Amino acid sequence: MENYTFNSLTLQLEGLNISKDSVYPVFIIIFFSYIFIMVANGGIAFLVFIDESLHQSMYLLFCNLIFNDILGNSIMVPRLLSDLLRPPSERLISYFECVVQAFITHMFNTTSLTVLMIMAFDRYVAICDPLRYAAIMTNKMVIKLTVSAWGVALVLVGILVGLTIRLNRCRTMIMNPYCDNASLFKLSCDSVFINNVYGLTFTAFLLTSSVSTTVLTYTKIAVICLSSKNKSLNSKALKTCSTHLVVYLIMVTSGMVVISLHRLPQYTHIRKLASILFHVIPGILNPVIYGVQSAEI
Repeated sequence: MENYTFNSLTLQLEGLNISKDSVYPVFIIIFFSYIFIMVANGGIAFLVFIDESLHQSMYLLFCNLIFNDILGNSIMVPRLLSDLLRPPSERLISYFECVVQAFITHMFNTTSLTVLMIMAFDRYVAICDPLRYAAIMTNKMVIKLTVSAWGVALVLVGILVGLTIRLNRCRTMIMNPYCDNASLFKLSCDSVFINNVYGLTFTAFLLTSSVSTTVLTYTKIAVICLSSKNKSLNSKALKTCSTHLVVYLIMVTSGMVVISLHRLPQYTHIRKLASILFHVIPGILNPVIYGVQSAEI
């Protein structure tokens, strides 16, 4: 008969199951990836802050993505690195810290998509209505878009995690390298039907809204470009939109892989790797992709 520990305030992270010979190579790779994320994203944010020529809506909205990448990786990577150097029995985390980590992790996931949605709107106005761009994309509008992107994510994720912390816990092992909502509600012996229903509804709503906005926006941009003989406009549209689409596809694809693998326990090791890459890869690629395509930066 399985022994249960009810509502323990100390949990254990399973972490990455790797051989002793692989610990230090993996540690070094993740460590330098994290340093690059901090330096590259922080550097671009600093440039935007000090250079008045970069105080444009496109770069100000992009700073949301930068801040999100820094926040999402800072809540996960340092803890992951310290756990790599610990034996499995010492990978302990308090329940409160685990909930905070899960909340910020899902804020990172959700805000990545909502910020890309408002950035798509910015590109649509810039390309499809360039004469009114300055009048529409004012500082006030940038603030409204930013608040809406973070506000929607805050409400959706707040409900998601709130439904989980109401549950009684009878297990203590987090079957993941870090805490997320699915790992937390799997600790419960209560019915998680409501959690599953809301989680699927939340995911469907977010992806449907995101995909619909992106498809609609870029369809209209494509129509404008096809009907225009302005080579400069077409080149600008291709340059900015291809960049945005690459980042968007990376986020959606990696997110769907992690969500799907949570429901396939036989692929636990792949899910763990995918969940880490979901944080690290966008944080590395975003400053590179946007920095390279931007002559100003």
